[in-house]
Amino acid sequence: MSKDKVFITEGDRYLFGMGTHYEIYEKLGAHKALDEDGNEGIYFAVWAPNAAQVFVVGSFNNWDGGGYEMTRLGSSGIYELFTDKASVGDMYKYLIVARDGRWIYKADPYANYAEMRPGTASIVTDLNGFDWTDGKWIESNGSKESWKEPMAVYEVHPGSWKKKDDGTEDGFYNYRELAHELAAYVKDMGYTHIELMGIAEYPFDGSWGYQVTGYYAPTSRYGTPKDFMYFINYMHEEGIGVILDWVPAHFPRDAHGLMEFDGTCTYEYADPRKGMHPDWGTMVFDYGKHEVSNFLIANALFWVEKFHVDGLRVDAVASMLYLDYGRSNGNWVPNRYGGNGNLEAMEFFRHLNSIMKYRNPRAITIAEESTAWPGITAGPDKDGLGFSFKWNMGWMHDFLEYTKLDPYFRKFNHHKMTFASSYAYSENYILVLSHDEVVHLKCSMINKMPGDYDAKFANLKAAYTFMIGHPGKKLLFMGQDFAQLSEWSEARSLDWHLMEEPQHKQMNDYVKSLLEIYRKYKACSEFDQYQEGMEWINADDNFRSIYSFVRKDKTGKDSLLFICNFTPVERPDYRVGVPCEGKYTLLLNQDGESGEVLEAEESECDGREYSVALPLAAFGTAVLKFNYKGIK
Repeated sequence: MSKDKVFITEGDRYLFGMGTHYEIYEKLGAHKALDEDGNEGIYFAVWAPNAAQVFVVGSFNNWDGGGYEMTRLGSSGIYELFTDKASVGDMYKYLIVARDGRWIYKADPYANYAEMRPGTASIVTDLNGFDWTDGKWIESNGSKESWKEPMAVYEVHPGSWKKKDDGTEDGFYNYRELAHELAAYVKDMGYTHIELMGIAEYPFDGSWGYQVTGYYAPTSRYGTPKDFMYFINYMHEEGIGVILDWVPAHFPRDAHGLMEFDGTCTYEYADPRKGMHPDWGTMVFDYGKHEVSNFLIANALFWVEKFHVDGLRVDAVASMLYLDYGRSNGNWVPNRYGGNGNLEAMEFFRHLNSIMKYRNPRAITIAEESTAWPGITAGPDKDGLGFSFKWNMGWMHDFLEYTKLDPYFRKFNHHKMTFASSYAYSENYILVLSHDEVVHLKCSMINKMPGDYDAKFANLKAAYTFMIGHPGKKLLFMGQDFAQLSEWSEARSLDWHLMEEPQHKQMNDYVKSLLEIYRKYKACSEFDQYQEGMEWINADDNFRSIYSFVRKDKTGKDSLLFICNFTPVERPDYRVGVPCEGKYTLLLNQDGESGEVLEAEESECDGREYSVALPLAAFGTAVLKFNYKGIK
């Protein structure tokens, strides 16, 4: 490549140095290119600001860097090399000579494909040329107000949802194979979105994809990048949104990864009191470096713009916001005001969410944030961080603590199920029962429930009914909807054979019916963020452990009454107060029944003028539709 012709321009370097080159992944990494003579080859570029020298080594040069030294582009810290000896499919790494003389072999941070573990090399690939057919999906979702729409998310670990008995050690489905089977199940159940764990390349299966080494590469465990494009395209054709777990909080210490990339703390904070997570033994990104924040923000945009994903669930947000997260006194560095908030991480999130909304209005960002940090989903103009949604970890904790109790003790803990309604409108929340709740000896959802075998299923039906009715979008982890008995493990498939057992099939059908109600009736989602959207009928029936509440929509014509009995006591004489006279149509009860029409009587109950007589079974549930006043 001639000295006066560079693939990366001065403008590229300027924007990258400012942290605002939102397509930097088109320039850094390995890309097909032509030299000035029209020769086809591969252009390599890498950011290694403190390196003494950088070479490209790979299968095309027998891993010998001689003659493949990269050229440094001024003060940008970027090194480049064009060679017509390399081509798509070749493996490669960067050989970085540190200033102290060490030779360091690193995978490409911007690579789009990687060698199957335990191999650690990057692979030259070409993302161009895929025939996308999801234009209608992209266009239709660009105008939707996501906080008003139903969102029922099915969280999936692709490697263990199902496994093939094909004689291979892993039994992984290819992205293309998985697309068809997974879409059929998700569509039949009525979920609106899937959330995928462990897509960006990672070395250790047991990390579930939360310790990433290849931020720009879909993991090769399940196929090629274009196989993954096919997966997303097919999901969109089937009307299913795709959310990816995304991990900008930390990265592992694997030798081929980002840690001390050029022999110095390149991507991580140099001060170990900021740069290392003591809980996880991982490294923390230095959000104050423009090039590092650019790497991450461009990565978020990359998944949305190049792979058409519909949103990102941002992992471990609290660990980024708090400088003292997981750190003991004296082992963390206060910010310039003496506080424990990471000002650089705050600015990073505001930048990320602002540019995502500007460039991709259809895409959502979701914060897994486990504290009461204010304004997670408020706009930056209101001093918020700008996320679309926040996982409601407080609700999840109280919900599980309550449902695990022996029914006798529930009357003393009644508030655990009502407390969340006092703050449910402070953020745009998603109610989550994620993978984290069914691992590490926490038990599966069905085995968290108290009582004998039958009682466990009845308990879980009541719990799911309460969840579907409560304000907030919904997320269930795979297996929870058919009462998977064992804890989840990434090493084995879900126990799909349980679907042949009557109670597991009934549970699956019941969840399917709940999801149908959730999607069909706007009362379940339209006013999630407004207190007017929910009205308690009786929040204080602690002695009987029964909860009754109403969800409302704009018209009021399809208002819903939810009733959940959390004890094994039948209530044949149960009567519930209702907001108005008229007919109340049963949409679903604990036995999957529907259709019964009840007439409200002028008989005072629960402080209401009208009421309905509704015998409740042990752990009984009821969802009823009625006509009520709308919301202005």
